[in-house]
Parts: sequence; C-alpha cells; structure tokens
Amino acid sequence: MRVLEAGDWGMLIPDEWQAEQDEDAIVIGDRDGVGCIEVSELHKDSGDFGAEDLRQLEPDASQWKACTKGSFEGIYRALIEEGAAIREWYIYAGSLLLYITYCCELDNQGLDDAAVDEILDTLRMATE
Repeated sequence: MRVLEAGDWGMLIPDEWQAEQDEDAIVIGDRDGVGCIEVSELHKDSGDFGAEDLRQLEPDASQWKACTKGSFEGIYRALIEEGAAIREWYIYAGSLLLYITYCCELDNQGLDDAAVDEILDTLRMATE
C-alpha cells in the first residue's frame, strides 16, 4: 500500500492501483482497467460541512444511504446508468467535502467493490 496525499486529505492505495491528477479531480485506477475512482473536492469558506449541506447538494436523498469512510461521513448510492455501474459518495470532514465516484462497465459490476471500499475506508484528513 502507498500513501496518496492530496493537500487536506489522504488515503492508502494498493500497489497495483495508480493515481493521477486531472484538471478537476484525482483519478485512481487499477492496472486491469476494470474501473476507476474519481475524487473531487469542495472547500467551505467558513464553518464545517454537515447534513444540511448534503441536502442542498442532493435534494432527492431518498436514493442515498448514510455512510462513513475513514474519518469522513456522508451519503452513498449505487446506480446503473447508460451501461455503466456507478457508485457515488458525498462525504465530509470539517470544511472539506469530497465527491467520489467509482464507475465500471456493467459487465464488471461488483468486481472491484471490496477493493474500492477498502481504499475509501483509509480516507483521513491530513491533520490526523
């Protein structure tokens, strides 16, 4: 496992996964090319994120479930859209909100779920 540090937050990624900075996000994929994780961040100018902020970002929360990933908490859902299996998270800690997606072809649905969960469970704020 390697440490991926991204400013205010970090996580561990397995050696067979690689990360690269895109224009607006960090993209993490494994060598077999099954799918990829994309992480975007939003910083709040004052105060901390909370459940009310999530309701504003995602008004139809009935499709989402509460979750905790590492030191972050928020909401999660899984869906199928245009032949792709997608998992999405809005998770926050302090004044930082991460929007995370994992996407793969429908034929590969579930193959990386355990690995993705293991990776996201290592999420930590840089100050921890």
